[in-house]
This record gives sequence, structure tokens and C-alpha cells, in this order.
Amino acid sequence: MKSEVTLRQFRYFIAAATTGRFSSAAVQEHVSQSAVTSAVQALEGKLKVRLFDRLPHGVALTPEGQVFFHHARHVMDSVNDAMRHASLVPQTAQGTIRIAATYTVLGYFLPDLLSRFKRSYPQVEIDLVDMDRCELEVSLEQGTIDLGIGLLSNIAPGRRHGQHLLVRSRRRLWAGADHPLASQPIVSLDEIARHPYILLTVDDADAAALRHWAGRKVDLKVAMRTSSLEALRGLVAYGFGVSILSDLVYRPWSLEGKKIVGIPISDAVAPMDVGLLWPARREPTGLPDAFRQFLVQACEGWGEGAATSGA
Repeated sequence: MKSEVTLRQFRYFIAAATTGRFSSAAVQEHVSQSAVTSAVQALEGKLKVRLFDRLPHGVALTPEGQVFFHHARHVMDSVNDAMRHASLVPQTAQGTIRIAATYTVLGYFLPDLLSRFKRSYPQVEIDLVDMDRCELEVSLEQGTIDLGIGLLSNIAPGRRHGQHLLVRSRRRLWAGADHPLASQPIVSLDEIARHPYILLTVDDADAAALRHWAGRKVDLKVAMRTSSLEALRGLVAYGFGVSILSDLVYRPWSLEGKKIVGIPISDAVAPMDVGLLWPARREPTGLPDAFRQFLVQACEGWGEGAATSGA
């Protein structure tokens, strides 16, 4: 009998992609590791592509796997939204939620979630403002926004803001397909430092990059700096240098159609944490709290661990 793709296979594949290990995915899904392996193999057979590179200490999505991951997440998100809201009375709440988001969040994380929230609360207006981290923190303190969504990795420790981790995204090395490091299954920070580096300057990504080598006697060879992520993709794809960035913003192709490879790093590299922020002395209520709860539920399973560690 012809086998069909199942939601269970999608779920196991997503768990493997987000944890980076079939064994961890099995624990998360409360099944045997062989069940996860079989689900992934069935999907690869159906699609006729390899979704994961098998590494000595886990797995990493191939470029084709990264594309499929985004589609699979969209499918599962739609199913979860349908199950969450099918038995509820249509939301008739009205009003406005004031939200600020930083560059990375606004461009690569929030749009789909905003669309899903609007389907549940069609009469709620979202006043969305693009802010850098400093502006966002000041606006929270002054109470001119209800919620902020940014990179918790870049927020200084302290109790000035309430916060909740939504997504923890692994960082990998990005290299053009013809780069000398592109053929390696895994690379070290010392190996990376021997090559020209493209430094992203938006969303404190430059400070985050330099923290990777903190405590090491290494002079990073910064070849170029840019505030444009798409420009960085092009520079990396054409071989002008490499960069360390998160899977949340990874795409396997530049705008010019040149391939970009994501390579796991053997050393400990802090992930990128995306999270919610609100004024410490004013817990969200009403519509802001409804949006907060929606994001928390929608992002369950995207990342793991507690919040503390840019693009």
C-alpha cells in the first residue's frame, strides 16, 4: 500500500531539527529513537532529498532540509491554531496593542505570528514600531509601548523588564559553497578566525560575534561590515568572507541565487534568544496579555532553555 506523509512524521522531523539530535527529539516526543529515525527516512524517501547531515555528535539541516523545515513548521502551526481555536467563540475583542520589535525579530520572526494572531482577533489593531534595542528599553520604561519583542541575548542582566524566552536559535558558520571551510562537517572558532570575516552590525550582532572569541588570543580578520543581512548573504555567497549567525535568519541562497552553507561549530557558541519584554512593574493585562499568551503558546517547542544569551 502506498505510504502517506503524516503529521507525526512532521512533528518528529521538527523535533530533530530544533534539538539537533535524533536522541533528544525522541526524548522530547516520548518515543524511541528508531521512531524518529524512521520518520525522517520516510520523509527523505518521499521527497527524494537528504534533509539532515549526519554528524559525529548530532545532525544538522541540509539547505533542502532548511527549506522543508519552514514549510513543515507552517503546516504544524496551522494545525495547532485550528485545534486551539476551533471550539472557541469567535473573538470579538476590540482595541489596540502597542508593540515594538527589533530588526531581526521584525524581519525574520514576527510577520507570520502577527498574521495568525489577527485571524483569531480580527478586530484588534496592532500598532507596530521598529526600534533598536536602546529605544525599545527606554520605551518600556516610559510606558509608551505595551510589549517589546527583541533579542534577550542583548539585554543587560537586571530586573528592569519582565521577560519570557520564545525561541532559542543555534548559531552556525555561514560560508559560500566554494569556501575552503564549506566541505568540513564541523569547524572550530580557531579555524574560523583564520579567514576573512563579514561582520553584521545591526541588532548588536557585531558585539555578539566578538563575544564568541572572548578570552581567546585571536585577532578576528574583519574584512567588511554591513547593517544589511541580505548584503551579508551576498558577500558570504561570493566568498568575500564567513560569518556566524543564527538558524532563525539562515537561508541557503543569496538574492543572486548563490549557495550558502551552514556549518556546525565545535566550540561552545551562545545561541540567539528571542523573547518578550514588558515593564517590570506593570504586568500585561487585557489585550497585551492575550497577545503575550498567544506568542508563548505559538512558540512552544521552537527553542529550549532559559533566557540569557544577538543575530
